Parts: sequence; C-alpha cells; structure tokens
Amino acid sequence: MNPIQGFSVDPASIRHVGHDLQRPECILAQRDGSLLVADARGGVQRIAPTGEQTLILPEGAAATAASDGLTSGSLPNGLALDAEGNILIANIGTDRVERLTHSGELRVLFDGLDGKPPGKVNFVLRDSRDRLWVTISTRVDPWPNAVRNNLADGYIVLIDPRGARIVADGLAFTNEIRLDPDERFLYVAETTANRVSRFRVLDDGALGPRETYGPSRLGPGLIDGFAFDAYGNLWCAMIFADRIVAIDPEGDLHTLLDDGDAAATARFDAAFASGEIVPMSIMAETGGSIAPWLTSVTFGGPDLKTVYLGSLKGTTLASFRSPVAGRPMIHW
Repeated sequence: MNPIQGFSVDPASIRHVGHDLQRPECILAQRDGSLLVADARGGVQRIAPTGEQTLILPEGAAATAASDGLTSGSLPNGLALDAEGNILIANIGTDRVERLTHSGELRVLFDGLDGKPPGKVNFVLRDSRDRLWVTISTRVDPWPNAVRNNLADGYIVLIDPRGARIVADGLAFTNEIRLDPDERFLYVAETTANRVSRFRVLDDGALGPRETYGPSRLGPGLIDGFAFDAYGNLWCAMIFADRIVAIDPEGDLHTLLDDGDAAATARFDAAFASGEIVPMSIMAETGGSIAPWLTSVTFGGPDLKTVYLGSLKGTTLASFRSPVAGRPMIHW
C-alpha cells in the first residue's frame, strides 16, 4: 500500500527550524544533519544540527538584502552540490549559475549562450555523470511579468564537457527539475502551465519529446518545486495556494497539506485564467502561515523522513515527519 494513502500533514505537528531567514526558496539537506538554505542577502545560510546559523557569502560581499527581496539583487534560488561539496547556485537575481565554496570563493559557471544573457536562471541539478541541468524560467525581466498562462519562453540548458547548450525550449516558466533513479527521465515543473512534464534522457544528453506526468492541471495555485519519495510519489509545492500535493506512480493526485487563503487563491486563479499578467497586488494577498508562498519540498534527517518546506516569504523553515522516506539526492 502506498504510504501516503490517507496521510495529511497535521498543522499541530509542524516545527520550525532557523530564524531570520530571507527568501529561503530552496533547501539542501545533508547527511550530517545540516541544512543549506538559499538567502536573499546574496549567499547561502548553513543551519547546523545544533541550530547555529552561518551565512556563507562570496568573498568581499556585504550581507545586504535585495531591494524588494523577490526580483532584484543577488538572489540565490535553486541549490545543488558539486562532487567536492561546493555549493552550486542558480541565481535568479544575477542570471547566472555560480559555484560558492564554503570559504566564500565564487566562480561563475554559466551566464549566457552565444554572448547573450540567458534570462531568469531558476534551478540547477547535478547528475551522476557530473553534468549540470539548468532551468531558465523566462526571458522576461522582472520575472513576475511572466506569471501568465499564455507565455512559454522557458528552457533547459545542459552543461557538460561539450559546453552549454539548450536541450528543451518553449516551456512554461521552467522551475525545478529532477531525475529518476536511473536517470532515464528528466522531470520538469512548468509553473505557468501548472503541470509536471518529463523528457526521456538520451545518452548524449539530448531529450526526447515532452510528455505530461500526472494530471494536466494540478489544481489551485501553481507548481513550483518538487521532490520524489522512496515509493515514487512526487511531492509538489503549490505556490500562491500554499498546498502540497503528491502525484503517485499511477498518476493520481493526493492533497497532503492545504494552508492557503482560499478566497485569495481563488482571486489569483481567476486573474491568472484571464491570460493577462497577474498584478503583484493580487499575488501578494495569497499565502498561508506555515510557509508563506510555499516553493519547495526537501527530505532530510538521518532517515530522510523529515520534510522541510522552502518559501519566498518565510523567515523560518517549517518541518514535519513523513510516513515515507525521501529519495536520496546525488550528494547524499
């Protein structure tokens, strides 16, 4: 039986980790119990198992917040680790993929193609062959102007010894990506299509045709980040509705958490359905209290059964226990 059958998150069981975080969009859990968290001050916050926090910044950089915390300045977004344990950052503020050592040395790995800026760099994922998969959400700047249902200018870049190249284009606000355990399929959160797509990965890194994974629409709000558990369920964070839903291996949808403001979410969904750019004032009304503007799901803890939630507006990380372990990431 699927471990999530009948499971829902009890809000009373939720605990909070960390303090004074800024835009903790993405979280990496490590074997030693520490967490690495994207931070809008231009770096990465390390939270030790003891709770001690250390803000890792590039050498010479001051810890200054972005002007609005959402769209400008240095905004680390998606995170991964390279084979040496350095932090790979998809920076949606600088539009680059960066490598940051734990001592603060910064190197730019990707900042465009053919001499042109890439657009809004959202997420980075490393595979077992040490290749990097990078999502570009949109070529529109600022990115909130791309929150509409009739734009599909996102794409995926593969970086390998041959260089950087586009392997999929015409996607609807490309967000987080994941590989299955055998790395046969690449799964993509298409935020403004509100669906998960997947592509077969060919040996040379090329991708096969896009196919929809699970429901064609995931319900109120928009999908942002996701993570697989060990059973094969795909846990999805639904921003603007602050919901967690899971797509099971049969393609059915399960609601695990619903913390949003239903009326505000309905207003957002109506504005989004119009095809126009959703005004920031309408977006700003949405969200709950657990992880406001919920963006990501991360499994951690010694048994990979502790779930941590990333968000754009939170200052802590909400966490709870899962009935099933998460699927270990490449760095685990």
